[in-house]
Amino acid sequence: MITIRSSEGQEFAAYLALPSGGEGPGLVLLQEIFGINRDMRAIADWYAARGFVVACPDLFWRQEPGVQLTDHSDEEWQRAMELYQGLDEAKAVADAAVTLAFLRQHPACTGKVGTVGFCLGGKLAYLLATRSDPNCSVAYYGVGIESALAEAARISCPTMLHMAGRDQFCPPSAQAQIHQALDTHPLVTLHIYAEQDHAFARIGGAHFNAQAAELAHLRTLEFFVRHLGGPAVTNAPQRLSDLWDEHVKYEFATRNTEDTLATMVEDAYVNHVPVLTGGIGHDQLREFYSQRFIPQMPPDTRMTPVSRTIGVDRVVDEMVFEFTHTIKMDWMLPGLAPTGKHVKVPLVVIVHFRDDKLAHEHIYWDQASVLVQLGLLDDGKLPVAGVESGEKVLDPRLPANRLMERADGQR
Repeated sequence: MITIRSSEGQEFAAYLALPSGGEGPGLVLLQEIFGINRDMRAIADWYAARGFVVACPDLFWRQEPGVQLTDHSDEEWQRAMELYQGLDEAKAVADAAVTLAFLRQHPACTGKVGTVGFCLGGKLAYLLATRSDPNCSVAYYGVGIESALAEAARISCPTMLHMAGRDQFCPPSAQAQIHQALDTHPLVTLHIYAEQDHAFARIGGAHFNAQAAELAHLRTLEFFVRHLGGPAVTNAPQRLSDLWDEHVKYEFATRNTEDTLATMVEDAYVNHVPVLTGGIGHDQLREFYSQRFIPQMPPDTRMTPVSRTIGVDRVVDEMVFEFTHTIKMDWMLPGLAPTGKHVKVPLVVIVHFRDDKLAHEHIYWDQASVLVQLGLLDDGKLPVAGVESGEKVLDPRLPANRLMERADGQR
């Protein structure tokens, strides 16, 4: 915790999270109505782990300094609403602007500073973009933005809004006003999560949705990287590529389950999408890797890289996966005895990282192509391809549209 001097000369507290690299662009994190509680600190730490210098100011210091409401009980909701209703919005925006200036002068900050806010903080992040000078601003389900649309013409920086389609605090009429005012604004990007309710990104909250939250956080992180720069841009590609290569080495070269797990967070999961094999958490993955995956990889397994795309917290690997089906392969072909046949199939892995470890893997391949090559599916009658799928990925000049030509000839 640190102290920052307000524009009136008084001091208020803020939570400061510093990146392990020592420096980076700044972020002003604006709280929900529950104060600088563990949720806000966790978000600050999450961004610091990605190379940002983050300050989360206490916006309720004039009413009750140091408020941290964590269990969201009926009593805490009532207390939070009283604090919210007693907030002087103009002074809260001024405090956020002072925090912005404080970060710009902080020795760990490389210069550019953005802002991100949730709920109450979401509206303040929007207002900061109209009344101050952040380099960019992001608002998650900001409450009451529709009442401040007259200020939209003064938005001074790239601004992103995450809106929940079923937000009880932002009804359809309010959302329609926001769309009308901001859809065509050159500096504003709106993302609508149609099936989500308010606070869908608050872990443990009544409306938390992991998929929507992850998508929103990814969009936000990429937005900050694009407009603020910093270590997340310069270091992430090589770091993530190296982490992924290390993980693959332990799976396929040294074939060591414990070393493989050491590259993954405790709640990591693996999902082989076509057949739904894998596991969630170290206990399941230990069983999966040691019994079903590592010892069931054919000895002539070969992976030919095609492309690798690296974002700020994920890697997408495209390859051609090749093997001879000489042993049972429960992870890919559960229940099938070895056929002795050779398979070559395109495969894509999407790897998400958290805290410099693998958080999850989504792995895709064309199971129909595999079954054709094993002689278990008739590609002469069905619109599927066999080994040609893998061969054309490696050589795009090979003929296209053969299945359509065959279908035309059968008509």
